[in-house]
Amino acid sequence: MSNEAVHLVFMGVAGCGKTTAAQQMADFLKWPAAEADDFHPQANIDKMSAGTPLTDEDRWPWLRSIRDWMSDHARNGQSTIVTCSALKRSYRDLLRESQGRVFFVHLTVPEDVIRERMATRDHFMKPNMLPSQFATLEDLESDEDGVVISALGDIDETFNATVNALREQGLID
Repeated sequence: MSNEAVHLVFMGVAGCGKTTAAQQMADFLKWPAAEADDFHPQANIDKMSAGTPLTDEDRWPWLRSIRDWMSDHARNGQSTIVTCSALKRSYRDLLRESQGRVFFVHLTVPEDVIRERMATRDHFMKPNMLPSQFATLEDLESDEDGVVISALGDIDETFNATVNALREQGLID
């Protein structure tokens, strides 16, 4: 492992398990964690709460604030964990501008399973917006630093698969 700060970005569509997986990893690694939803301005939350998908123009300031949070930690020598949908390559490119190594953990779950999950939670992202998430999603490309993990199983299976992948990459001991 290098001394460079590492930023693990748990990405994927709403309801795929980003927050649960990231929190479990943060507890395990004892790294600072941030939920990207907390970086949204109220206007974005209001828009999504009304069932309107965000535009790229809505997302750029939000993504820059996440990138800056990661860079602030990297300047202090801290690795971090972040949840962020990061659905498009261009969004991930902006996050990769952060100081330190940005590594994406793309959690995947079939749409019908996510729809069931979303029906049981209280969140501003509503199930009717899920198709727009899948339509926007651009899979990680071979030149992007990251791994794809199925989050279809239970949280322990997802956690173990993630830990194994991160160890294979030399990102954690």
